[in-house]
Parts: sequence; C-alpha cells; structure tokens
Amino acid sequence: MIRIDDRLYDESYFSETSARLAAEIGLSDRDTGRYAVCFAETVDWLSLFFAIRKAGASVLPIHPGTPYPAARKLAIGAGCDRLFYNSLTAEVLGESEDASPQGTLLQMSSGTTGAPKCIARSWQQIDAEIESYVRTFREPEDMTPVIACPTTHSYGLICGILVALKRGQTPVIVDTGNPKYLLKVLRETERPLLYSSPAILHTLARLLPQGEQIHATMTSGTLLPDPWFADIRAKSRFMFQQYGCSESGCIAINPDVAAAGDMGFVLPHLFAETGSSVEDTGEIVVRNGDGAPIHTRDLGYRRADGMLVFVSRLDDMINVSGLNVYPKDVEDAVMAMPAITDAVAFRKSDRFAGERVALLFSAEVPVAPQAVREWCSRHLAGHQLPMEILQVDAVPRQANGKISRRDVAARHLAGEFNGPTAGAAS
Repeated sequence: MIRIDDRLYDESYFSETSARLAAEIGLSDRDTGRYAVCFAETVDWLSLFFAIRKAGASVLPIHPGTPYPAARKLAIGAGCDRLFYNSLTAEVLGESEDASPQGTLLQMSSGTTGAPKCIARSWQQIDAEIESYVRTFREPEDMTPVIACPTTHSYGLICGILVALKRGQTPVIVDTGNPKYLLKVLRETERPLLYSSPAILHTLARLLPQGEQIHATMTSGTLLPDPWFADIRAKSRFMFQQYGCSESGCIAINPDVAAAGDMGFVLPHLFAETGSSVEDTGEIVVRNGDGAPIHTRDLGYRRADGMLVFVSRLDDMINVSGLNVYPKDVEDAVMAMPAITDAVAFRKSDRFAGERVALLFSAEVPVAPQAVREWCSRHLAGHQLPMEILQVDAVPRQANGKISRRDVAARHLAGEFNGPTAGAAS
C-alpha cells in the first residue's frame, strides 16, 4: 500500500492499474523498450513505473515540473524510443541504439561538475542495493517513511518507496511543497521517518515550536552547512544520513549522525577506497563486485571505526595562490552570522592569485557586504576571504536541494545576480 497525501492506494489498485496500462501501451514480457515518463500526478507515474519494471523494460523518470521541450531533450539524450508526457499516447522518438535485453533504471546525473550524462542501472543492481540497504539499516523498521522529495529521483524512489515496500511498510508520499502541510502530516503519522532535502529539513526545523521534535529525519544529496545541521539535529529525535551517487546508488548510511560530514558506513555490497585520515584525504572510489571503479569526484577519508567522512567535491575546491579553500568552510563561517539564512561560495578567476573565493548569500534583512567581509575576517584565513560578496533573494538550489557551484559561477559570470538586492565588496 502507498499513501499519497490524503489518499491510500492498496496493492490491488497498483496491480490492476499497472496491468491495464501495460496492455494499453503494448508492454510485453521481457520488453526491451526505453521509456521516458513525465506525469504531473504521482499515482499515474508510479502505476506506469511498476508496469514498465514488471515487463523488464527500461524507464527514465522525469521530474513532473519539467516543461515539455526539456523533457523531450532529456528523453532523447537518454536514448529513449518513446516519451510519455502526461499522456498514455506516446511520442515516438525513434529506435534506440541502446536497446538491451536487460531492463534498467535510467537517470540523468545532476550535472554539478559538467554536462549531465545518462546512467543505466539494471533492475538486478537496484534489487541488490535494496536488499543491502534493508539488511544493514535496521533502525527504521518500526517507523513510517514519509517521502517529501521527488519520487522520480533515486533517493525518493528507491530508498523511500521501494525500500518501504520491501520492508512491508506503507510509505506516505507528500506531493505538496507546503511545509505547514508537511508538518501536519508528520504530526498525524506514527513514528514518521522523513526523507527530504536539506533545505526542507532546515525550513521545518525553524518552523517547529520550542520543545517539539520530528521523530526521525533522513538527509542526503548535499553536505549540510554546520548551522543547518545544528538546527535539524536539535529538532530530530533520530537523525540519519546517507551518501551515494547516480552510478552506484546508495553507498553509505549513518544511523546516528553526530557531525555533518559523517556520511556513514559503506553498505556491504560495495567496496570503497579513499584517504585514511583528515591529514590524508583522497578521492572516494567505489566498486560493486568486479565492476569498473566508480570515481565519485568527492574528497574524503575513512576513520578507524569505518565511518566515511566527506570533505569536499574535488571540482569545488578553490586554489588561491596554491592554497586549497574548501567552500563549506567559508559557507559555515558566513552562515554563523546573525540574520544570514543561506550561502554558497564558489570559484572566480583572478589574474593575480589564479582563483579567488566569491560568495552569494541570502538573509532575513539587508546586510552590507562589507559587514560580511569583516565577519569573515574574524573567522577565516586571508586566502579564504571572499573577494566578491553578493546578497540575493534566494541562493539557487536544484530540485533535490543540491547546489551546483559550477552553475552558480556561470550564472554569476553572466551577470544574473547583479540585481536590485545584490551588493558587492571590493
């Protein structure tokens, strides 16, 4: 059973609906089609997803808010032969060159370090991930998963819905982005475990009255700024964190988060290599059995107790006159300043130092860039100080809560943030 907002759909509903949809669109056993699906209604998307998966075909889930031209471009980029865009009448895109007898879940990488690329993972790989996740992560067995994130993303689809169904639980999907409605759902749910983005978790933590806690929260997708982490941890009875990437799925889970960078313990079906200490960091490289190594482009290390610790994205690191600057260090310092609500530090070219730090921030009230710079000078080393500081209405985040510093830097270079609310520090 699956609950979507205020309606409960039982197993027979999805079984009957999926069978009807399979017949209507011509799915066959061991289907080799590659189908892109973009539906506004979650129940429609999931019904077609279950039908495609049962047929052993391949599916590319597309976020329901994606405009048609962008959805079509994604479908073509993923090598799909048909696109279902809010209709069971498919648009034929042409014969796929990637047709394979093995069905896959297709995902477009987030593109945080370059152009998005299509990742294909077989249903057997997905099943192995779910089995490993359920067998290892036992703490939520008596909790009710509440999924307030896109079900077209592997975080909500696999770790939220499919893991819950594997455990015999009834996942609760909250489609609305209204945080007050989400709080209502959490208060009405027995022992809820909230799967959501860092931005939503932080908003809820600020909305909750003093003394009230969410039973359990799960965060994923991006490293929490320390001030956000403190707020969310204080408002969560239990707090979990998971770490992964599109190519491998979930890599590690932390069953009791004490620090934002502690990603968790590597799931047993995977093997991870990285640095051995904070003084000896290295790229996190993952292997699944005898498969090719997956380079995450994340810098980290593994503690003696096995905890995988994240330090920075390799591509986000800023080199100022030969000295490394990790953007999170700058963001944590800025966000500890009163009134500042969010911040992103990113790379900007500099003819003298090669690279310098630039900063976007949002705040509850106007804050002079010079005041931010003076604050930073008391908390950061000279090479870490932002050379340009701009206030914006909202720091740009992707649908999954991640920040693409590459995208922010490009948009800044194009002058997008030089609006009425922006100011600069020389």
